[in-house]
Amino acid sequence: MSTRLSSHARAVACGFALCAVSAGVGVRAGALAKATPRAMAEQIAVAPYAASARQAPDRSRPPVPGPVPSLTLPPIERRTLPNGLAVWLIERHDVPIVDVTVIIRAGADADPAGRDGLASFTAAMLDEGAGGRDAVALADAAARAGATITADATFDATTVHLHVLASRLDAALPILADEILRPGFAPDAIERVRQDRLTGLLQTRDNSAALAEAALSRFIFGAAHRYGTPIAGTRAATTAITAPDLRRFYGAHYRAGLATVLVAGDVTASTLVPELERAFGAWARGTAARSPAPAAPSRTSAPATRRIYLIDAPGASQSQIRMGAMGAARRAPDAAAIDVLNTILGGPFTSRLNQNLREAHGYAYRASSAFVMRRGAGPFEAGGAVKGDKTAEALGEFFKEIDRLHDAAVPAEELARARNMEALSFPAAFETTAGLSSQVAPLAIYDLPESRLRDYVASIEAVSADDVQAAARRYLDSSRFVTVVVGDLARIEAPIRAAHLGDVQVVTADDVLN
Repeated sequence: MSTRLSSHARAVACGFALCAVSAGVGVRAGALAKATPRAMAEQIAVAPYAASARQAPDRSRPPVPGPVPSLTLPPIERRTLPNGLAVWLIERHDVPIVDVTVIIRAGADADPAGRDGLASFTAAMLDEGAGGRDAVALADAAARAGATITADATFDATTVHLHVLASRLDAALPILADEILRPGFAPDAIERVRQDRLTGLLQTRDNSAALAEAALSRFIFGAAHRYGTPIAGTRAATTAITAPDLRRFYGAHYRAGLATVLVAGDVTASTLVPELERAFGAWARGTAARSPAPAAPSRTSAPATRRIYLIDAPGASQSQIRMGAMGAARRAPDAAAIDVLNTILGGPFTSRLNQNLREAHGYAYRASSAFVMRRGAGPFEAGGAVKGDKTAEALGEFFKEIDRLHDAAVPAEELARARNMEALSFPAAFETTAGLSSQVAPLAIYDLPESRLRDYVASIEAVSADDVQAAARRYLDSSRFVTVVVGDLARIEAPIRAAHLGDVQVVTADDVLN
């Protein structure tokens, strides 16, 4: 067979040669072009392996993190409408999207006594009819505008969020304004929402994770404290809420003086402000005073000894564990140290809790922890779903890891890794207009300075091992923790009692949810 190459074959050979050279293989294009097809094929076949052998990474140590990417936040342009409504605009023109978040500084912490869940119920009514439209017509109008509108109440605030194309903002804003300024509170809609909420509360009894969460808050804060009852309230309170209750809460708190409109996306102030004046100019100013944050129980009122509450879930193959104590408020001065502390203990997959409970022992698919920060000091909680027959052992490992962080300083390498993880992941939270809005909204809810975002990375990088241990000693005294376990008592009660991990008490869902 002839060894001459056609023009096409020569082109192909030259292409392979260039690829080989660019991969770092010492093969001259001319030599490859003159080779026989068999020799050429052999050289091509071994080229990638030769290149990878010379360029193989050093797998004996993890790669060194690169520098923290710079984060230059766009400025917040602040305006105030004649009725006192604050407007915050963050221009971002890389995509034709706009996110509008109306922040009303009243949440579940403003629920009156005996009406737990009223703020949440009120927020749920906003898209159930407004501006003369019923729920179906309201949804149709939003769909025609290509808009998504959602409302939600947390303990600290109520937010109504609009996501829409910039070109359709003028069509969507009046719908958003109708929901906020002109909700219907129709009797049939109230009853429909009430039944949905009662059904959700009933389902909590069969949801071990939700039941464990509710029980932990109840036993940390007590039934008399607003944080001791879920945002949605109780069945008794939900049943008792009336249309006048909803209108009174709406009238007291849904006012321009208590609100901020946060807009992020492809829009300018010259276009936006007139549209907001048309949509929200009729909103009554009202008062600018918000309800005080729930007073934090004294840390000295925490249990003198560790308490473990067991709730029966007959036949459950897993046990839901939640443990914790009162944590920190959003404006806590040691917030940066808390973030690093939780990253080490139970934040990411590589945290101590997850490496122990999942990787080392195989007790859980995921074990984690979190500081739930609110206007008042919220809970610190740790937990996960564990194998039912290993519940006692898993409890012991949770306590061991928490105590280790409380009692011993964090090694320098682990501290550096946690700081890097926090600092390097922070810019990603601002990638989208929705993400940008969610990061800026707490500034309005908690009256925080813009420097809280601008200086976040620097504050994380400044956290020392002493700072972490000081935070651990303040918040992680497991000898006074409340622990809740929802599982099959026939399998777990005796081993937990035998482990002598704390005072054990059996309770029921009624003790938690009523």
